[in-house]
Amino acid sequence: MEIMQYELVLVNLDPTIGSEMKKTRSCAVISPNEMNKYLQTIVVAPLTSNSKVYPTRVEIKQTKKKGWIVIDQIRTVDRTRIVKKLGNLTSSEIEAVKNVIMETYVE
Repeated sequence: MEIMQYELVLVNLDPTIGSEMKKTRSCAVISPNEMNKYLQTIVVAPLTSNSKVYPTRVEIKQTKKKGWIVIDQIRTVDRTRIVKKLGNLTSSEIEAVKNVIMETYVE
């Protein structure tokens, strides 16, 4: 399955430890296409349906439901954890994700 940056995918995140986000949930693909094409691992940020407003969360609206991309829980997963593709982020959502990643992880 070809995985593209900024796609939304369903990922089995279990098993987890401690405060890591659990279960099978939607995630946004963060890793660039070049990595996704050649590596067995994919970098994702999980989505949650209930969140407070945090500077490391990006609000999105998919299929008329509000959710948040949890940039503070970015993780690398084996591509076998990806269950299926769900859709794509909009261009404004992609820009917001890029800005939060930049503000959070880059000086």
